[in-house]
Amino acid sequence: MRLVLSRFIAVLLLVIPGIGAAYGFLQIKNTLFDYFASFGPADPDPAFNWLRFIFGLVLFLGGVGFIGGWIFFRDRKRNYVAPRFRKKRPRPPKPVRQTDNGTT
Repeated sequence: MRLVLSRFIAVLLLVIPGIGAAYGFLQIKNTLFDYFASFGPADPDPAFNWLRFIFGLVLFLGGVGFIGGWIFFRDRKRNYVAPRFRKKRPRPPKPVRQTDNGTT
């Protein structure tokens, strides 16, 4: 039962940012649609709803960034990424040379 609950929580941790990203995308889309649809003879210069647009942009970028980062670090842990993205390992120390008389 404990494994099922932990898997459910893990799925929720991915679903919630995904829903936030989808809602942010819809806010951006609706803001742009409302702005372009309001042009006409009645209102030749409509106002752009910047607050709604920025709110949607933040939600979208936050959700996509969270899911992308989660996938990147999971793939990095399983060694599925390109060599330039792998964790840097420290070089082993160089061996110390010994001279014939025992001093370095």
